[in-house]
Amino acid sequence: MAHTPLAPSSTLSPLSKLIFASRWLQLPLYLGLILAQGVYVLQFWKELVHLIEAALGNQHALQILVSSIGYKSNTPIEALNETVIMLVVLGLIDVVMISNLLIMVIVGGYETFVSRLNLDGHPDQPEWLSHVNASVLKVKLGTAIIGISSIHLLKTFINAENYSDKTLMWQTIIHVAFLASAIAIAMADRIMHPPSAGGAGEH
Repeated sequence: MAHTPLAPSSTLSPLSKLIFASRWLQLPLYLGLILAQGVYVLQFWKELVHLIEAALGNQHALQILVSSIGYKSNTPIEALNETVIMLVVLGLIDVVMISNLLIMVIVGGYETFVSRLNLDGHPDQPEWLSHVNASVLKVKLGTAIIGISSIHLLKTFINAENYSDKTLMWQTIIHVAFLASAIAIAMADRIMHPPSAGGAGEH
């Protein structure tokens, strides 16, 4: 497949070079997201250690878990029960999904808006990165946000007795709004980039 030759940088005017180089101002933003990813890793292991300690009978760890998930019961919680375990595990899954979202933004955003990562041929290159662009990234981010919202909504319904009907209603409405937004983005992308009538062509 032929590639369009790149214009030599020497042919660019100083203003063009400055404007194009301004993309590197985004680099500290992506480095900051990497640090945020590290915070999520620490939070994940902190919650996991508390869960293991609570499973081994540590009451202090159990109370920390119960407080962190906002779970309330009419009777004192003396040991882990299925509801507490489920809420904690959903919280861990939530952290993982947000971490996945961060990776999409960091890797995909850097590749799209800052500089090529030159990962062609790397065994660990994400499949989606080979054809990533702003439209693909928006669709993938929308899908990831729906997954995160689904986890939050499920956690709320499991612990529904501790939430008002108004809170449950608005969380459901917000989730539906996220879903509608993702569908709209996907449809807009399909309209702007329709698939070829005969399917994928031969290379």
